[in-house]
Amino acid sequence: MAILALHSAASGMKALDTALDVTANNLANVNTVGFKSSRVNFEDLLYQIRREPGVLNAEEEPIPHGIQVGLGVAVSGTQLNFEHGSVEPTSNPLDLMVEGEGFFQVTTIQDGDPITAYTRAGNFTRNLEGTLVLGTTEGPVMEPQIQIPTDATDIQVTADGQVLVRQPGAPTLTPQGQLELARFVNPEGLRQIGQNLYAETEASGTPVTGPPQQDGLGSIKGSFLEMSNVDPVRELISLIRTQRAFELNSQSIQSANQALQVVTNMARR
Repeated sequence: MAILALHSAASGMKALDTALDVTANNLANVNTVGFKSSRVNFEDLLYQIRREPGVLNAEEEPIPHGIQVGLGVAVSGTQLNFEHGSVEPTSNPLDLMVEGEGFFQVTTIQDGDPITAYTRAGNFTRNLEGTLVLGTTEGPVMEPQIQIPTDATDIQVTADGQVLVRQPGAPTLTPQGQLELARFVNPEGLRQIGQNLYAETEASGTPVTGPPQQDGLGSIKGSFLEMSNVDPVRELISLIRTQRAFELNSQSIQSANQALQVVTNMARR
């Protein structure tokens, strides 16, 4: 009956609505530092088996195919894309980029409790005490904490994460701290908590932490930022495809509704 078509098309429109939300979020963050795009994965639902494939016909031969009618589609999950974003050079020595695997670690507050969060955004700055913080609304503090003297005249961050500063009257740069990165077995399992931050989950596994260039961790590049990895052209194509698919599903609903009206009119005669 056409009622199955109604349900299948409705499930398609619901799933495509989620796809539209994800695509819109990707496009909205096309200029967000360190942003990682997402995609929607779909899966078909249960099937009505009206005739099993391989049953025997009148001549005792297996039928090559059966009659199986699907019940629609559902969103199986949203999958993060951790491909490296575009590189943007800057003149700020505290703009940092991870080349390779790894996340910066920061301390933030969630549900009233401090937690360690992870980010690919490297737009760091100094707060009132000279401590390195991420340049977002809340300004979470880098972990482990690194404090830059207020009178520092030169700041450099090496590829292996050493923070070097020069103070007035000093002939050379002196170490001021050591950056540490974290990596995960399954970074796609991280939970997005906003402000360019991710939180650890059971799916992501526990992080492996250490200095850059060790244990598979990437290196640090100062005065560079990793920008969003959103491909606007690809997202626009996805947007058009989603829109067209939504329209087709709406036409399926209209056709199923017309078929049901025919059946209803026949019953009244």
